[in-house]
Amino acid sequence: MLAIVLSGCQQSPSGNLEAQVLEIIRENPEVILESVQAYQQEQQRSQQESRGAVVQQMRENSAQFIGDSPVKGAAAQDIVMIEFSDFQCPFCARASGTVAEFIEKHGDRVTLVFKHLPLVSINPQSLPAARASWAAQQQGQFWEYHQALFENQERLGESLYLEIAEDLNLDLEQFERDRQSEAAIAAVQTDLELADQLGLTGTPTFFINGEPFTGAVPLEEMEAVLAQVTGESS
Repeated sequence: MLAIVLSGCQQSPSGNLEAQVLEIIRENPEVILESVQAYQQEQQRSQQESRGAVVQQMRENSAQFIGDSPVKGAAAQDIVMIEFSDFQCPFCARASGTVAEFIEKHGDRVTLVFKHLPLVSINPQSLPAARASWAAQQQGQFWEYHQALFENQERLGESLYLEIAEDLNLDLEQFERDRQSEAAIAAVQTDLELADQLGLTGTPTFFINGEPFTGAVPLEEMEAVLAQVTGESS
């Protein structure tokens, strides 16, 4: 509608087109509102279509989304549980214990994949913690480091990152080099891009072969999703 109104503008001999446009906007504010709303609706539709396409790919082959992310559980990767998490999120800390229990029971057939989703606007230590855990991953100690971060969530900071690295007998020089590296930033960014494609805004968020659920849910709810995916609930 805005384009139709403006199409009637004619530049005056004085070249005062900008003044004409501003006058039209002042006289027709509803046109601007309608244009903004139409744009927002189009953006939402596009995002929903994009998310739907990615989720469908997960349902068809979740293993393709593993990449270089930390994994544990079944080697077959037929049933893949992708977890998007933030080390400073209290709900993620609560969920981590349930996830561990779930994998202990079902790790013979479920592959757990950890993806970083640091919510930096509300959790300032989430990104440094993610990079520190990536550095531990380079020395084969991601899951141990991951557990220690959640167990000491109230102490997140530089001293804790080094303390955990020392407790795990990591090569500290390599650890420092890795967590400050461009590769650490790129690894987290890759996870953030996937989260953006899925339209994720909160943590923890899970997908079991493309079937989503969110929050620090009880073990029974995780198992219900697993049963739904495998057809055992029918």
